[in-house]
Amino acid sequence: MTIGNGRAAEETLHDVIGIGFGPGGIALAAALEEEAPELDCLFLEGRSEAAWQPGMLLRGSDTQHHPSRDLATLRNPRSRYTFLNYLHETGRLLAFLNVPTHFPLRRDYARYVRWAAAELSSFVAYDRRATAVSVADGPVPHYVVETACGRTYRGRALVLGTGRTPYVPKNFEPHLGDRVCHSSEYGPHLEKRRAAKGGPLDVVVIGASQSAAEIALDLHSAGSGDRVLAVMRGFGYRLKDTSPFSEEAYFPEFTDYYFNASREAKKRLDDQLRPSNYSSVDQDVLESLYVRRYEDSIDGEERFLLYRNHEVAGLESGDGPVRLTLRERNIGEPAQVTADLVVLATGYRDLGPAEHNEPCPQILTPVVDGLALDDTGVLRVERDYFVPPRAGVGVRPPLFLNGLCENTHGLGDAGSFSLLSLRARTLLEGIRHRLGADHGATENVTHR
Repeated sequence: MTIGNGRAAEETLHDVIGIGFGPGGIALAAALEEEAPELDCLFLEGRSEAAWQPGMLLRGSDTQHHPSRDLATLRNPRSRYTFLNYLHETGRLLAFLNVPTHFPLRRDYARYVRWAAAELSSFVAYDRRATAVSVADGPVPHYVVETACGRTYRGRALVLGTGRTPYVPKNFEPHLGDRVCHSSEYGPHLEKRRAAKGGPLDVVVIGASQSAAEIALDLHSAGSGDRVLAVMRGFGYRLKDTSPFSEEAYFPEFTDYYFNASREAKKRLDDQLRPSNYSSVDQDVLESLYVRRYEDSIDGEERFLLYRNHEVAGLESGDGPVRLTLRERNIGEPAQVTADLVVLATGYRDLGPAEHNEPCPQILTPVVDGLALDDTGVLRVERDYFVPPRAGVGVRPPLFLNGLCENTHGLGDAGSFSLLSLRARTLLEGIRHRLGADHGATENVTHR
């Protein structure tokens, strides 16, 4: 079979169709190759190649997780898809072991993700952006996935691993474009604005997260003379909670504990553990930013301006600089700033009922009527990441979520590598269980 080409691709009924081939999908493909070669799985990826955080590959930024919390090690330390084996096979193991950093550089991990994706290329069809999902009955119940290129793909089970949707506050939505972007697109937008202006930029960075601080440091370190205007609702950047006791929230035992807790208990746990992952910054980044701000003051410069306790009250954009009206949250004083670029380090949407959440991934909207929802109207997800059918709907092909379940499974599902490989095994076990022993019995299933 030639994956993703011609009429054969549209007629083939795969055991599993995966939407998205980011780290979650790559980790699942590695598990499938090593533990379930009898299953035929095809991933559809909208990009032309595998990429991990392409807009945030900033020089000097690290991954904030142990190097062995990778695509495979926790599931199978002997796997050839471990980060350590990647270093070995690319001749960089000794050099890496001599680098005086606690965590791997983000650029190193991005290359590792691309390497693993290339090794697992038989599982993926690129340039296949999924646009619609539906359910068909014959010859067995299965999902039909339509893609932007016009091709259609079919699978007896569907694994959705598209990553979380960037969260853009409503007042910024009408202004998204060349001059206003989410942090996930920071790199390309910065290059375009620098090329267009041909000189130093004034860049407003909204937020106080790790990403916000890294972007501020990257701008200040670039040597291009850019000026950073950091706007945040709190008093300042907060230190990340890196206590090893808090880090046990990234153990599989905590996932079980969190999953079985009540909604009220989950909220208490979220409030306690939030500083270990959200609205907080690693100590090395904090200290570097503060030293740079102090050094500027020695030289009488103002290249890093801190608008603490401020929120954006108004925004005007057009062909010229973006104009922002700020309001100090405690004493109400207004301020006016202009920017060549506004970067929204405002995080991502989780599944949930709140305004900044979404009840289900948008691509599942056509089939959501047949899926079970909880009492808040959000997709109901089981421990193996299976989304059950709504009561009374009848037989539906199995659907799984890969990396979208922080609200039900806790911080280990928060876009982190920490439990990625173990989640792949859980998904694989769920797929086997839900498909049943006859997964290869359908006569028109084409196997790799």
